Amino acid sequence: MRKSTGDYPEDWKELARQVKDEAGWKCIRCGHGHDPENGYTLTVHHLDIDPSNRRWWNLLALCQRCHLSIQGRVYLERPWVMAEHSEWFKPYVAGWYALRYLGEELSRDEVIARLPELLAVERECVLGVGA
Repeated sequence: MRKSTGDYPEDWKELARQVKDEAGWKCIRCGHGHDPENGYTLTVHHLDIDPSNRRWWNLLALCQRCHLSIQGRVYLERPWVMAEHSEWFKPYVAGWYALRYLGEELSRDEVIARLPELLAVERECVLGVGA
């Protein structure tokens, strides 16, 4: 199992609440609302497993069930050129691609505006071909 690589920021509680507020207190993957009594506690997952990374694309509001599933299966370092990303995941991974392959720090709005281009970047960089 992968382990976190950094420390949580001092304002983690406020930051996590902000991420959950922006998601409407619903899991961005399955859409289930925060409902601890029925096993759907909303959490914030660090996509790159680094709690010190505050970039928007690294902070995913996920219910506990989806959090565990994603944490155990999604490794950003692994090339995804043969897989189609889920719709909910595309903006987050595109934000990662922008930084990793292009060295660009983009806002969520900038990523959304360039989504097809950014999703093609990994294929181009890994395979050396256009999408």
